[in-house]
Amino acid sequence: MKVLLGIGGSDDSLRALERTVDRAVAAGDDLVVAVLENPDSDRTPEEVAEHVESTLADLEADVDVEVRLVEGDPGSRLVDIAEREGFDRIVLGGGQTSPMGKITLGSIAEFVLLNAKTTVTLVR
Repeated sequence: MKVLLGIGGSDDSLRALERTVDRAVAAGDDLVVAVLENPDSDRTPEEVAEHVESTLADLEADVDVEVRLVEGDPGSRLVDIAEREGFDRIVLGGGQTSPMGKITLGSIAEFVLLNAKTTVTLVR
């Protein structure tokens, strides 16, 4: 399976990295990590990319992972990349539960969920 993981620097997206790499190793997936500009994050895309590379080294996962810095509107760029390059799945971190028990989504996750033609997995 060809998997595109979008990471914008939120804690949720960084947690999704480990789970997605674990699954890629177990299932033999091809994994591309797209590091996005996220206006809601205090981390720069370069800092996020460094964290991703460090995490991948720490995991010592037996899988090749391509890491890309993606510029532009994060949600639309993820959807565009997934469609143009034939990805089978987009994976995103996010989805906080409100005090009333409802899931609240960030703007990037909401856009991707509403506009992607491919399967989207939300890691919480």
